Amino acid sequence: MKSDIRESLFNPKKVPVDAKSILENFDSIIQGILPLNSRQFSKLPDDIRELSHQLTDERSSRRMHYMNDKVFLSAYARYFMWWNLIRLTKLFSNINFDSVNLSDGDFCLDIGSGPLTVVTALWLSRPELRSKKIIWYCLDISKEVLSLGENIFLSVAAKTLSDSEEELPWKIIRVKGSFGTMIKEKVKLITCANMFNEVFQSETHPLTYLAQKYSSELKKYAAENASYLIVEPGVPHSARFITCLRECFISGALFITAPCCHTQSCPMDGKLLKGPHVKNAGTKSGKWCNFAFNTDDAPAKLKKLSSDAKLPKDRAVLSFIFASSHPGDKKTLEKKPGGFSNTRDTDETLLLRIASDPIRLYDKTGFYACSKKGLVLFIPKKGKPVFSGDLISVPYPKKELRRDYKSGAVIIES
Repeated sequence: MKSDIRESLFNPKKVPVDAKSILENFDSIIQGILPLNSRQFSKLPDDIRELSHQLTDERSSRRMHYMNDKVFLSAYARYFMWWNLIRLTKLFSNINFDSVNLSDGDFCLDIGSGPLTVVTALWLSRPELRSKKIIWYCLDISKEVLSLGENIFLSVAAKTLSDSEEELPWKIIRVKGSFGTMIKEKVKLITCANMFNEVFQSETHPLTYLAQKYSSELKKYAAENASYLIVEPGVPHSARFITCLRECFISGALFITAPCCHTQSCPMDGKLLKGPHVKNAGTKSGKWCNFAFNTDDAPAKLKKLSSDAKLPKDRAVLSFIFASSHPGDKKTLEKKPGGFSNTRDTDETLLLRIASDPIRLYDKTGFYACSKKGLVLFIPKKGKPVFSGDLISVPYPKKELRRDYKSGAVIIES
C-alpha cells in the first residue's frame, strides 16, 4: 500500500509570517498594555505557578472572579494566553474555513472569551478574514478580562494593518455574562476554547447528557447557516465531551469540517474512561481523540518563562470539533447532512486521521488513527515522517486486515 499525506493540523509553514513575528514578541505587547516593574517581573514565575494551581488542583477552592485580580490577569496574559495563542493560531492556520463563508456585516460569538484569545488567534491565522467587516460578541463573566482582551486584540491587529487601512474592520462588543446569556443578534460563527472544561467541573450529569444540553444552548445563538468551532484541552474528559458533542452535531444535520474524516461512530470516544461524568458503556479501547505538536519552535522567551515557573511545556495538546450548517466546497463532499466537508473516502482510498504519538513496535513505529473502518494502527514505511493530526490517504483495503491484539485496531502498513 502506498500512503499520501493530504493535510496536517499543525504545519508551521501555514502560519502567516506576520503572525509568527507577533507571537515571537507577544510579551512586548502585554508590557505595553499591562506594564510590570523589575520587582514584579521577578515575582512573575511564582505568580504563574500559583495561577496554575488555581486553574487545576485548587480549582474547587478558588474565588469565582479570580481573574479580576490584576496579578492573576498579568500572569494569565503573559503565560497562559501566550501558549494558547500559539496552539490556536497553528491549528486555525491549518483547518479549512471555507464552510463558514463570512461576509461583511456578519455577527460572530466567542463564549467564555477571557482576554479574546480565540478572536486574536483567528485574526492572526486567517489573513483572508481580516478585511471582512465582522461584529464579534465576546462573552465572559469578567469585565476586567474582556477589557484587557480588547486592548490586546487592538494592539495585535494594529500591527498587521497596511498603511492604507485607517480603521479596523472587526468590531468588538463586550458582553458581561455566563454561557446562556442572550445577545441581540443571531450569529454566523460560534467559537469557544477551554470553556466547557470549566463549565462541567461543577456538574455531576454524564457527558452524553451535558453534550445534548449544551449543544441545544449553542444553537439558540446560531443563525440558520451557522458554524461551530469548539476547542478544549486534550485531556480525557474534555476529549470525551468533544466526542459526545460531535454525535449531537451529526444528529442535528451538521457537516463536520474537522478533524473527522468519516461520520461513523468515533473509535476513540473514551467510553472506558472513569469518573463521575463517564458511564462504562462499551467495549471500545478507551482511547480519546486528541492531537499534539511539539513546542520546539515556540518563542525562547516563553520557554524560559515556563522553565522559571517550573511548568515546562514540551508539547501542546488539544481536542476540538469544527462543524458547519453547510459543507463548503461541494466538489469534495458527501452530499448529505451530517457529512464532513474537508475531504472524503472513495472506493479507491481510505482516510486516516493520526491521533497519537509514535508507538514503538519492535523494529517499526506505529500510530493510532481514526478511520471509517474504526481504530487503525498505522505503520508508515521507514523514513516517512508522520505526525499527530496528519490526514493520510491509503488505498482502500480489498481484503480483511489483521488486528492488533492489544487494542483491537486494524493494522495498515503503507
